[in-house]
Amino acid sequence: MRQNSHFTATLILTALLAALSAAPVIAAPAPAPPQQSKFPPDFIPSGKQMFKEYCAACHGLEAKGHGPARNALKIPAADLTTLAQRHGGDFPYDYVTTILRFGPGLAAHGSSDMPTWGPIFEYIDNYRQPAVMKRIKRLTDYIATLQEK
Repeated sequence: MRQNSHFTATLILTALLAALSAAPVIAAPAPAPPQQSKFPPDFIPSGKQMFKEYCAACHGLEAKGHGPARNALKIPAADLTTLAQRHGGDFPYDYVTTILRFGPGLAAHGSSDMPTWGPIFEYIDNYRQPAVMKRIKRLTDYIATLQEK
């Protein structure tokens, strides 16, 4: 009798192990890959190209805040042609650079990040930092050319 119960326990254990090994492995979902820029890490497009591609949807091609996506914003897009006028007559390079790097501090774009299109202006690592700084400078310089006289 004892031999029968040992055989039954072995059979149950074997069946259980077989069932477990045949079951699909449940793994935690893989983390989403970081958003990739369509530019290589060291590519520095012109300020005009970046503005057209990333800013004009909200600010409009003329930078007056009348882009086609402006209605989707919680806070209307700023008229970028009056930045100098609103800052005592001098174009606020540091202010614009800060906005491009860290956002306006308002949830106008769905988050506090200004560029929700993100990685083109993000310091992901030290390798990309020089290119990011140059992109920000070129875009800031381009916006400076759009100022009303």
